[in-house]
Amino acid sequence: MTPNTLIKKIKLGETVTQEFKRCGNGIHSDVYETVCSFLNRFGGDIFLGVDDDGNIEGVPENAVRDLSRNFINCLNNHSLFSPVCTATIEPISVDEKIVLWIYVPNASQVYTLKGKVYDRLGDSDIVVTSTDKIAEMYIRKQNIFTERRVFPYLKLENLREDVFQKARQLAYNRNSDHPWMKMDNMQLLKSAGLYTHDYATNEDGLTLAAALLFGQDDVIHDICPTYWTDALCRKIDIDRYDDREIIQTNLIDSVDLLMQFARKHTSDKFYLDENMQSISLRSNICREMIVNCLIHREFTSGRISKFVIEKDRMYVENPNKAQNEGKLTLENIEPFPKNPCISKVFREITYSEELGSGFRKLNEYVPLYSGKNARPEFIDGAMFRIVVPLPSEKSDEETVKKNGEEEIKSNCGENCGENCGENCGENTSAEEKILEAIKENAKITQKQLATITGLSLRGVEWNMAKLKNEGKIKRLGSDKKGTWEIVE
Repeated sequence: MTPNTLIKKIKLGETVTQEFKRCGNGIHSDVYETVCSFLNRFGGDIFLGVDDDGNIEGVPENAVRDLSRNFINCLNNHSLFSPVCTATIEPISVDEKIVLWIYVPNASQVYTLKGKVYDRLGDSDIVVTSTDKIAEMYIRKQNIFTERRVFPYLKLENLREDVFQKARQLAYNRNSDHPWMKMDNMQLLKSAGLYTHDYATNEDGLTLAAALLFGQDDVIHDICPTYWTDALCRKIDIDRYDDREIIQTNLIDSVDLLMQFARKHTSDKFYLDENMQSISLRSNICREMIVNCLIHREFTSGRISKFVIEKDRMYVENPNKAQNEGKLTLENIEPFPKNPCISKVFREITYSEELGSGFRKLNEYVPLYSGKNARPEFIDGAMFRIVVPLPSEKSDEETVKKNGEEEIKSNCGENCGENCGENCGENTSAEEKILEAIKENAKITQKQLATITGLSLRGVEWNMAKLKNEGKIKRLGSDKKGTWEIVE
């Protein structure tokens, strides 16, 4: 959210989806009551550092980090929220004051705070005690999120043990103390909200989300006959396709199969992050596109999801319950979890991160992969679409053999516009500057080297890779806290 957008929203005052809170050196308990009521109603925005009349008072700058950390910790505290929940918190600077913006998504479950159910009525948070009202809230949630539909005759034996084990291993890779490691399959399903009570039919059972994540292929097909993802490559035969795969399996395995298709038909680019570690731009971009297509799909629709690779672009599209019609930008995007239970499982197995992270990552990586003027497009509608331009073949980095050894060769652009030093007589001086800088500061970063040497970030990346390949420098320790060493 931009400062101008924040000011416009504050002028609207407090509403059913917007709340102002003063905030000193701590977040008061009524903030969490509003979080709970927003989760149980339509979601909404909370602005910390704004009084009831919409006057911006701000929060102490030195407290922002601790306030944000404590807020996230409280959302994940089982003794406070049940089940634990997700929201984002972001500092926004307005007129030299800092406002903390909390975005609370519309949730698929009914949440409690310290055992109490809260709902939003106008601009107030109220405690709900009537069992009839609570039952209505559950029914309302199931009408919004089709992933919550209960199938009372769907049993554990209809799910795949190997996918449970795969999910546990992925969660373990992230956190060796992950609670899933001590749970049996049913406990795991319940903890993820995949086994629940249907207040419309008064039945308990596994949900549609459970089937889509862990179900056997034939079971998924019976429950959701139009669920599959059509992967197409159309570089030569644009009327039909050069290659096609129909991915019709559980959501977790679908990610890996679609990533294989992406690697088969797209090239990667050599890239070093600011810690001088090589990362795959293609993998990061394709994973964000594919995961978004899978977890935000409207599964009751008869329309088919697609992943299409063309000569100059690739795109994904999926059936969708649109929140905004048209193109999404940083100014108008409001992250909305279409299938929160599925999204939660994907976060636990590190296939996705917090809500809205894919939008930011694609805007970061696409210019690095496809060219500095390239940008992804996000189009909301009955079919949600993400379009990413592909780099031309001339700009792809290639590995060439020289003097019997492989060396990284990067295209530096016309007239050496990237200042990378390749074939322009500046290699020696650039390398000397980098080596001298490392001697003075072994913890120096890529951005600092760019400032010292006068090279672009891409030029620094190219020269650092060359020095590493030639054995002149090496990295000691971890990516974040490690140091560089010059090999004499």
